[in-house]
Amino acid sequence: MRTSRALGLAATLGAAVAGAAWIWRHQGDIAFSRPVNEWTFTHMDRVMPTETVHRPAAPSPLNTSRTPLGVAGIRYEFDGRRYSIPELHQRTHTTAFLVAHRGEIVHESYPGRFASPTAKFQLFSLTKSVTSMLVGIALERGEIGAITDDVIDYVPSLKGSGYDGVTLEHLLNMSSGVGGVEAWTVPDAPIKQFEEAVTTGGSVLDVIRALPRLREPGTAFNYSTIDTHVIGWVLEAATGHTLAQYATERLWRPMGAESDAFYFLTRGKPRTALGGGSLNATVRDLARVGAMMAAGGRVGDTQLVPEAWVSRSRGSDLPQFQAGALLGGGGAAHYGYSNQWWTVGGERRAYTGLGVHGQFLWIDPDSETVIVKTSAWNDPDDDARDAETCAALAAVVAAVVESAER
Repeated sequence: MRTSRALGLAATLGAAVAGAAWIWRHQGDIAFSRPVNEWTFTHMDRVMPTETVHRPAAPSPLNTSRTPLGVAGIRYEFDGRRYSIPELHQRTHTTAFLVAHRGEIVHESYPGRFASPTAKFQLFSLTKSVTSMLVGIALERGEIGAITDDVIDYVPSLKGSGYDGVTLEHLLNMSSGVGGVEAWTVPDAPIKQFEEAVTTGGSVLDVIRALPRLREPGTAFNYSTIDTHVIGWVLEAATGHTLAQYATERLWRPMGAESDAFYFLTRGKPRTALGGGSLNATVRDLARVGAMMAAGGRVGDTQLVPEAWVSRSRGSDLPQFQAGALLGGGGAAHYGYSNQWWTVGGERRAYTGLGVHGQFLWIDPDSETVIVKTSAWNDPDDDARDAETCAALAAVVAAVVESAER
């Protein structure tokens, strides 16, 4: 009898240990699925180690316009039907929505359960666009020599890997030729191995060094968070600062950010930020980033991001990066790509930063309109929700332009 009980207890403990191990390995899938993700996306500092991006001693909050935009009355067309912006929020699980025009807030709302003006939102791959801005600053300052520099000149630990012979420009254009399509739903895909290493303390370097070279660098678009993680390593090596330190010194404080931000870090040591996806910030400060880009990289009379770098981010001249040309490399049909930003083409040449699960920083430079939309989609990628959001945001820009012309 005692033996039977002991065996039963051992089996129970074994199952518990196995269950705990499964949860540890799959914690990202659990945390990023609805409805848990609404909490996760505003509480990453409770989940992962972090490093702060500090605001200035005297912040300069964005002003709120005296003539607010009535977004409830805006209609957009999608898939043969007309919808309202409140319907967009319901259909695409919006958690925060802010519209700024020429640096002033014309609309701000927080439909999410844990969202607020002070909440710091996990921006996922929107981080890539901020990393690009930091690279532009480092190039202007001479801390990075040129975008044609080889990656291994800055990160010698990648010598002999698939990234040996890849340049910074290849990384910026997502054309390193390293690894396959970024597939979050494939359990053994490189991005899932990368995520597991980040969240469980494994070796991120080992994962990256094991990635194969599948094509010649510069020949084809292949979206890769790992490419931008390598850009972050290049930036840290070139400047001698962590991403959080450099963002504090060269972006957050000079632009007058209202709140601190933070990067979450890898659990394994040495702990590093993810240049491709770990920045967390308030919606208002993200709007400030967008307003700076809409104004050609300026904040007031100060040029923070080089104007030529901002122009480069608005669209590529190369045919393989135009809207509609990215299919097969991880891009939706309505997007092009340039300099770690997604472009939408057309006369207005608007562009946007994007993060999985529905994070948007939409910039219309012609009207200096910026829209921030954070979301909590269940799936990392959802082309239908993405296309609907693009239609809605374009309609919001049109309403802002019409209102300004009255």
